[in-house]
Amino acid sequence: MPKNKGKGGKNRRRGKNENETEKRELVFKEDGQEYAQVTKMLGNGRLEAMCFDGVKRLCHIRGKLRKKVWINQGDIILIGLRDYQDAKADVILKYTPDEARNLKTYGEFPETVRINDTVTFVEDGFDDEIEFGDDVSDEGEVDAVDAI
Repeated sequence: MPKNKGKGGKNRRRGKNENETEKRELVFKEDGQEYAQVTKMLGNGRLEAMCFDGVKRLCHIRGKLRKKVWINQGDIILIGLRDYQDAKADVILKYTPDEARNLKTYGEFPETVRINDTVTFVEDGFDDEIEFGDDVSDEGEVDAVDAI
């Protein structure tokens, strides 16, 4: 008689898909919370986010969101600030693009925030000055191979 050693059957592997289509109420920031946009995913449940108060913070994704809500670069999140560490914060909620657009229309975000784009925080035209020189000739490389 085989013993069940796994953590569930095929339904667990398929996924729960909870509240995917269900609309949730829009959550606004309270005291000790701030809106932010993800700049870099660091791994190990951490990310770097640019808060809308102008501070770049290292954020920790809390366990409730960790494997259920996938956070990517450029997403708008709600973070909880720490009283004892200003440079670190905890991710409380991830906003969908529709919710982020609604918050922007309500005036919660600055007008400079781009919701749909992945944000690199590099000025436009920053790498326009890079030129690739075609000074190297292919014939010189062929001669070096023939010499061997």
